[in-house]
Amino acid sequence: MQSNSYRDLVVWQKAMDLVVAVYAYTERFPQAEKYGLANQMQRAAVSIPSNIAEGQKRGSSKEFLQFLRISYGSGAELETQLEICRRLPKLRDLDYTQTEALLEQVMKMLNVLVSSLKRML
Repeated sequence: MQSNSYRDLVVWQKAMDLVVAVYAYTERFPQAEKYGLANQMQRAAVSIPSNIAEGQKRGSSKEFLQFLRISYGSGAELETQLEICRRLPKLRDLDYTQTEALLEQVMKMLNVLVSSLKRML
């Protein structure tokens, strides 16, 4: 379970891909949403790999677990924001398939990692 760097963690790598996908997705938002929902989605996405990295660097499994839970919470925020996009007339026609697929992968990976760390503690 021990890794030399958060960069070695596949979940961190996938979360970084998710950030890129969210930025690409929100680029297509109408100008009126650039500083509203788009900004919130970008912040939630960035929070996921950021908290994975910070938690891993803390050096303690207990702290890492806490930061992974924060990342998972940010993923739930992003899931909710994508659902909001589906419901808003100006945004519902955008293709969010890649973003949702990456988010689902990251959430599953975080869930497995959290479960594994909990068993170790």
